[in-house]
Amino acid sequence: MKKVVIIGAVGGGATVAGQLRFYDSDMHIVVFDRDSTMSYAACGTPYVIGNVIQDEQSIIMTTPEKFKKKRDVTVKLHHEVLMINRDAKTVLVKNMITGEQFEEPYDTLILAPGGSAIIPKIEGLDSSKVFTLRNFEDMQRIDHYIKSEKPKSCIVSGGGFIGLEMAENLKNLGLEVSLVHKSPTIMSILDTDMSLLIEKELAIHDVKLLTGTMIEKTDGTNIKLSNDIELQADFIIMSVGLKPNTTLAEKAGLAIGETGGIKANEFMQTNDPSIYAIGDASENFDLVTGDPKRVPLASPAHRQAFIVARHITGDKIAKTGLLGTSVLKVFSLTAAMTGLNERTIKEKNISYATVVHNGNSNAGYYPEHSNITLKVHYDPKTRKLLGAQCVGGKGVDKRIDVIVTAIYGGLTIDDLQALELCYAPPYSSPKDPINMIGYKAIAK
Repeated sequence: MKKVVIIGAVGGGATVAGQLRFYDSDMHIVVFDRDSTMSYAACGTPYVIGNVIQDEQSIIMTTPEKFKKKRDVTVKLHHEVLMINRDAKTVLVKNMITGEQFEEPYDTLILAPGGSAIIPKIEGLDSSKVFTLRNFEDMQRIDHYIKSEKPKSCIVSGGGFIGLEMAENLKNLGLEVSLVHKSPTIMSILDTDMSLLIEKELAIHDVKLLTGTMIEKTDGTNIKLSNDIELQADFIIMSVGLKPNTTLAEKAGLAIGETGGIKANEFMQTNDPSIYAIGDASENFDLVTGDPKRVPLASPAHRQAFIVARHITGDKIAKTGLLGTSVLKVFSLTAAMTGLNERTIKEKNISYATVVHNGNSNAGYYPEHSNITLKVHYDPKTRKLLGAQCVGGKGVDKRIDVIVTAIYGGLTIDDLQALELCYAPPYSSPKDPINMIGYKAIAK
């Protein structure tokens, strides 16, 4: 009987365990994780803190007991894997509650260790109340602090996905929120003009935004920024970035790629064919350019889990590359994106042209409609789609989803005008914004 050991029991780890059992009813599967909770919806944690999701248990998809009963998979929480012995095909595991250490043999090993929040070295940081949000326990700590201590103000350091979601949810709880971001504009994966639309939304909702600066020094509730501005805040949410958890892989001599993730081939195998790597800590490749790419998001992790499960059970399905498709809610706005942004295109010296369409989400005469801005980059010679961004009210996500499908299907910018998309006044217009991008590109 083949034995598979999985390190990590959240998105990628839990999914690959379930997939393996689906395709092989006899395989022996064991999963180890340091945390106290498995298979929870990490993307939902800001909304539990914001009381949008009122039952924190609702974001837990399963428990070790339920997983064992339903899938016949053994999950051991509070267990840390300390070392991989590739020659003996064993892992050294520590029970974090008892301190006991033991060796667990494997035929195949899957690494899904995720990533850790980066906490920069800041003078006096230990004197302040500082939180990160990377797991279920982090969420519980923040939630308990807010409910028990009833703070009035917060500084969110970092204007990426977690930072913006936390800023919104904390503001909705009635806190005074300041958002500090090192780069000149927030959401650095967006083009500057698109980021500015989100910054305007933050201002409307009274989130104090300070860009081009970072926390330099703290003294309790006194926070000094690198531009000499001083702020007061009861606590800090640190969301400046994610470091892939690759220490275990590095100690085992597994190759680390140029993005800092564990290097994996088209089947998610490392340089040791009996060891796979998936999720936040794995390095993949960009669908558009073919260059190394690491995307710490849920959708790629789930896709990688499927690829690994099929490969282990005898069906070779190669990955097709990553676009980094993502979506974000910021108060009444939605921002979505896929593929290359303008900065990356310029850095890689790719020839490009851009079409922007400002219009309504659906018929302007219909009572419920909103403005959306859709921006698409493409190669002017091949007409190949390079990337797209959309910011606005309703319907933003579906426009980006269409672009994603077009890229995967090999359509050109000109093909967009011919797509027969859904139309009725509550949903779109006879010429959808996607069609308009195509028409404008042809006119160009």
